Amino acid sequence: MSKPRQLPQILIFAITVFFASPTASHAQVKVLMSGGFSAAYQELLPEFQNTTGIAVSTSQGDGPNTIGAQLRRGVPADVVIMSRGGLTELMAEGRIAAGSDVDLARVPLGVCVRAGTPRPDISTIDAFRQTLLRAKSIGSQSSSTIYLTTKLFPQLGIASAMAGKLSDAGPAGVARGEVEIVTAPVSEILPVAGADFVGTVPAEIQYVQVFAAALVKGAKEPEASKRLIAFLASERATVVIEKTGMKRPAPSHN
Repeated sequence: MSKPRQLPQILIFAITVFFASPTASHAQVKVLMSGGFSAAYQELLPEFQNTTGIAVSTSQGDGPNTIGAQLRRGVPADVVIMSRGGLTELMAEGRIAAGSDVDLARVPLGVCVRAGTPRPDISTIDAFRQTLLRAKSIGSQSSSTIYLTTKLFPQLGIASAMAGKLSDAGPAGVARGEVEIVTAPVSEILPVAGADFVGTVPAEIQYVQVFAAALVKGAKEPEASKRLIAFLASERATVVIEKTGMKRPAPSHN
């Protein structure tokens, strides 16, 4: 009589172990992200996948192939990680699940040059302005380019002088010698070998980007996606985020 009573207990134990095991999940989350959060994300992702059993595939949106452009042409995605400005546009278009957006990190603009070349003076607004004027070529991408061309260059009175200098090269481009100087989020500069970080843009003209994550409307894996976003926003991720040149967002929107 003891065997029939033991069998259900064994089955219950086996089922419990199966569902508690990371390999029990068959979810696969598809993420579209911008480069600014990439270094922290790539370091954190293995832990998330190993502890949850949730597989994650990631594609990057840059240049003309932006996250917004990919979503508009029907590229499937569950989660986007991008600048708050770009995310706001997608929310206005109804492409983001309402209330799912979470600020993950904030990062200032920095300047880099090719390793081994002289580091320019960017310590003051005028020094930074003169550095831009002397540079033969300047690289910038995405949200940073919009800030430079629509706000900073006109504010400094150098818009016309910059017109023929700007390209879409990032820190990897300056490391290869394709451009003389690059202005980009610090988190995009620090991981690139061959790109020397000069410093941040002067505080008076600084542009701090906020990177946020959100659930794409109609996501196929909403629950697994929410777990990924919660993990990236958790205290566990803070050390890695700060190591890559970013800070956690202030309690209120910046």
